[in-house]
Amino acid sequence: MTRRLLFLAVTFALVTLTVAADARPATLEIPAGNLSVLALGDSVTSGYHCNCDAFPAEYGDLLAQRNGTGVTVHNFGVGGIDSEDLLEELDRSSSPAAQAATDADYVLLTIGANDFAGHEDDVTAGRCTTECVTEELARLTANLRDILDRITELDTHRTPEILVTGYWNVFKDGQVARNLYPQQGQNATEALTQATNQVIATAAQAAHATYVDLATPFETAPDITNLLAPDGDHPNAAGHALIADLLLKATPPTRKLTG
Repeated sequence: MTRRLLFLAVTFALVTLTVAADARPATLEIPAGNLSVLALGDSVTSGYHCNCDAFPAEYGDLLAQRNGTGVTVHNFGVGGIDSEDLLEELDRSSSPAAQAATDADYVLLTIGANDFAGHEDDVTAGRCTTECVTEELARLTANLRDILDRITELDTHRTPEILVTGYWNVFKDGQVARNLYPQQGQNATEALTQATNQVIATAAQAAHATYVDLATPFETAPDITNLLAPDGDHPNAAGHALIADLLLKATPPTRKLTG
């Protein structure tokens, strides 16, 4: 989907977008009166393997259309990062992500799947489920707590609305997974995903953030393959559109303007 201008009755709403998955932006300015959206996370957030507008941009469009105001989106999704990497980035006050967090109305957070990358072969082969990643689950729990605290601490203008997504799968899914993983591996992956989502949901609740379930709508689709890129690991355009819609439905109807 191309970037677009939204005409809303007599209101002209412009969505501006900063994408920082590979290149650091020269400016983090937010036009006066615009709502600001900060997206933090991994390759799902960055839109890897999609060749489409990633869900933060789609969410910005939907938010502008619903609220009738300008929206500025800073997408700091970075492929391959885990929760430790994101926490380190936010702890560096000079980092663009930390700077953007100082003035965000909404924060979209998707992080955690890459924390288990070192055990992917064992889990997907069905040799273990959560018993081989107990340390990783504990570390994710602690990191999420610190990430959410840090986001709130950094925003000196307001308490941002934080929307934290789970995952439909921490590894591959759909036809790709069915072709690659034995049934016990698929079962183990599902069990780990459920445990991961529980950690994420609990951390969000403790931080008074909003947890957004992605597993149910993805897994109850007629065929999840139709929501995934050819690698079976990332959303395609339809998947990103679904995530954006779910995030909008979880977003409170009103929010204080920036500026």
